[in-house]
Amino acid sequence: MSRSVTLIDGTLGLGTTEGFVRSVRLDREQVPDFGKYPFAIPAIARLDELKLDPRLTILVGENGSGKSTLLEAVAIAARFNPEGGTRNFSFATRPTESDLHRHLRIIRGARREKSGFFLRAESFFNVATVGEGVHESWAGVHDKSHGEAFLWLLENKFRPNGLYLLDEPEAALSPQRQLSALAIIHRLVKTGSQFVVATHSPILLAYPGALIYRLDDQGITSTAYEETEHYTITRSFLENPSRFLKTLLSDE
Repeated sequence: MSRSVTLIDGTLGLGTTEGFVRSVRLDREQVPDFGKYPFAIPAIARLDELKLDPRLTILVGENGSGKSTLLEAVAIAARFNPEGGTRNFSFATRPTESDLHRHLRIIRGARREKSGFFLRAESFFNVATVGEGVHESWAGVHDKSHGEAFLWLLENKFRPNGLYLLDEPEAALSPQRQLSALAIIHRLVKTGSQFVVATHSPILLAYPGALIYRLDDQGITSTAYEETEHYTITRSFLENPSRFLKTLLSDE
C-alpha cells in the first residue's frame, strides 16, 4: 500500500512506502477452539489476514470488540514484552495475555526497524518502574504526571525508523496533549516509522491518510474517519449537547 500523507497545513509528509510489518495472519487451522476466548470474539473469529499501512494503522471499536486483544497479540508476536516496553524489557507483573499471539503470524517487509516500543496505557506504570531500575535515562519519570510521562516517552524514547504499537495512548492525555502526540507521531512517520494504534480518540483517528479498521460483530472492516462512531457521536454531541443531555438525563 503506497500513498502520500497530506498534512492539515497543506504540506506533504514523505514517509516510506513499505512498512516493517506488511500484514498479520491468523493460522486458522491451528486454532484449537473458536468457541473460546479470545477466538470467540467476532472480530478475531473472522480474522484471516490483516494488511497494515506502512505509516499508521488504527484499530477502533467498542469496549470488548477485540482491538486491544489483537494489538497485544501483534506486539507479542513481534517479540515485545506483553506488558509493554522495548524488546529489551522482560518482566511480568501479572500475566494476563491471551493465546492469540501463538496463532498469529507476522508478515514482514524487506525493511527492519531500528527501534520499537509497545505502549499499554494500563501497564505503563510497571514499565516506567522497570525502566527506572535498569537505565538512568528513565530517572524521574515517576515524578511526572501520567500525561507528562506519556509525552516524555514519545519525545525521548521513540526514534526514526521504529515500529511502535500503542494501546489507547489517549488514556492519560488531555485533548491538547493528544494534539501534541499527533504531531510527534507525524514527525516519526515522516522519518520512516510505522505505527499501529488502538484508540477511542477522535483526535488521533483524524490523522490524514491513516488506515482505520473498525472491529465489531461483523468482523474487521476498513472505514473512513467520518464514518466512525467516535467521530459521528462526538460531532453530534458538540453540535447540540443540550439535546443529548435532555435525553440521557431524562427521568422517564
